[in-house]
Formats: sequence, C-alpha cells, structure tokens
Amino acid sequence: MDKNITLAIQALANERRLQILEWLKDPAAHFPPQVDGDLVKDGVCGVFIAEKLGVSQPTASVHLKILSQAGLVHSKRIKQWIFYKRDESRIREIKKAISAGI
Repeated sequence: MDKNITLAIQALANERRLQILEWLKDPAAHFPPQVDGDLVKDGVCGVFIAEKLGVSQPTASVHLKILSQAGLVHSKRIKQWIFYKRDESRIREIKKAISAGI
C-alpha cells in the first residue's frame, strides 16, 4: 500500500480530524469571520478550530499537523496565525484509492 495513502487513512481514523475536515468543507457556515485571512481563500485559523472542537490549541495543533502530514489540509501563516484549508484534489485521490480497494 502506498505510504501516503496509509498516512491519510490513519489521519482519517479519528472522529475529531474527520469533524475538522467536514467543517473546512464549508468554512463560512461553521466559523465566524476572521480579522486576518479570508475563511474560504486562506483557510480557518487554528484558534477557531480549537475553540469549535472544545480542546486546547496544542491538542488542535496535533490533529492539524497529522492532517497536514497526510496532505489532507494545507497550512498558511498570516502574521502570527496559522490558517488551514482542505486539499480537495488530495481528498479526491484518497477517496478514489479507498473506492478502488487500495
């Protein structure tokens, strides 16, 4: 099995990470407007993700790092904040691999 596919499947094997990906599918519906960074264009600030998950920022950062390493989200720094956005093409690739029985 492709190592990258394995990483993605492991990342998806957690309800909180699945929830983050679901929220990031339509960020404007799930998060308040941000002072810095556009929700859709730039992604969602990690602070908002932590608050919505009801966890500490370090805990949210671990989940977001795992999603990033799996290629399911991209991060972008604006000022002192890190913003996260889904990688739709990578997500399609993973869905295709899973459907094909890897």
